[in-house]
Amino acid sequence: MRTAAVIGTGLIGTSAALALTGRGVAVYLEDADPDAARTAAALGAGSTELPEGPVDLAIVAVPPALVGKVLADCQRRGLARCYTDVASVKAGPRAEVAALGCDTVHYIGGHPMAGRERSGPLAARADLFEGRPWVLTPTGDTDTDTLNAALELVALCGAMPIVMDATAHDRAVALVSHAPQLVSSIVAARLEHADETAVRLSGQGVRDVTRIAASNPALWVDILSANAGVVADILQEVAADLDEAVTALRALQAADEGERRAGAAGIEAVMRRGNTGHARIPGKHGAPPTRYESVTVVLGDQPGELGRLFGEVGALGVNIEDVTIEHSDGQQVGHVHLDVAPSAVRLLTGGLRDRGWSVRD
Repeated sequence: MRTAAVIGTGLIGTSAALALTGRGVAVYLEDADPDAARTAAALGAGSTELPEGPVDLAIVAVPPALVGKVLADCQRRGLARCYTDVASVKAGPRAEVAALGCDTVHYIGGHPMAGRERSGPLAARADLFEGRPWVLTPTGDTDTDTLNAALELVALCGAMPIVMDATAHDRAVALVSHAPQLVSSIVAARLEHADETAVRLSGQGVRDVTRIAASNPALWVDILSANAGVVADILQEVAADLDEAVTALRALQAADEGERRAGAAGIEAVMRRGNTGHARIPGKHGAPPTRYESVTVVLGDQPGELGRLFGEVGALGVNIEDVTIEHSDGQQVGHVHLDVAPSAVRLLTGGLRDRGWSVRD
């Protein structure tokens, strides 16, 4: 791939453009908002000039509802030899593409499973897709050159290609992305009018659950509108689980001991189902989940402290599998949770304490 065009310079489009320009591909940028395209160009994502002839691949990076219309316009102009999109829903855009009479031989649907809570070109990163799944949804019409062009795009962005049927993709992302987004937002919404004292007690649990609630509402309305039925089905199942949990919690307050036991069993059952579901989420490098143990270090809020901690962990010969930071409200300290192999816990704890670090038991 020597040339590419990116139509839509938001987070995903600009990130793809940055990745491609970093690999020596000449990228041409377009956006309905010229300021957004100019901003992406200023970041080094490409040029806002028109290409002299058809580019090797055009990447349509617009909301799902606009994919068909934008693709039809690009093909009418002869912008590229091959086309793909990065919309987070696939079946609806594919149907519209067919209804508009677009060339489906040289088009393949795509969806990189990556994003951030922030949007727009200024939030873009060249490494956004590294190590992330990138779904491709070819049809019987898709020719080999188009599939290969999309696979090359995925490789240049450092992502992992996964080929799926469009309808199966939409069911999957409803379960692992779209419904969780709404659940996160619903939980966070309970904090909107909460007492300030209660909010100040927020710990890592509520931060983890509500992290994606900071996402752009307008963007998500576009996404959810294109997959509303499937997401509604999943949320209806979640609502049924919530109803059962409410019933079980009420039973825990009952005077009758039998009812209390039934309530406890109900809560335990749903939490055990959660344990089982969580254990199915792929672990490091896509391998089966591994059980790590957490070592908690109290860290002062001074420049270089985190780097010094990581350096000392490395000097001890311990590999950090994951890390989270829990900030203290009102104090200039934080708690760094280092996930390591169980066999490394004693070495790491003792070694850090010997070096003067405060390690929590």
